[in-house]
Amino acid sequence: MKAQLNNLRMSPRKVRLVADTVRGKSVAEARAILSFMPKVSALPLLKLLDGAVKNAANVGNTSDVSALKVSELYVNQGKTLKRHMPRAHGSAYQILKRTSKITLILADKSK
Repeated sequence: MKAQLNNLRMSPRKVRLVADTVRGKSVAEARAILSFMPKVSALPLLKLLDGAVKNAANVGNTSDVSALKVSELYVNQGKTLKRHMPRAHGSAYQILKRTSKITLILADKSK
């Protein structure tokens, strides 16, 4: 089962730090890791994982939710918001506020 989160207002580089620790783990183990991780990006990933589990229970043909694992989890760069910071002598620096696109795919442990 698949779940996506688009335009998360966090840098993909920071979200990938958390995503790398969860990839390949079972759903219960991933939920435990994310709930105790002191990173800000752990909460959106935990909500996305819960949504994917609910999708698997409602839409998918999965009867046993505990037999699922995080088979694929990748974080891509989304749209970038461009802002300006005023600097000396009338110039300005560009500030890039990056966003992330997260895709999470669950599969059975047996596969």
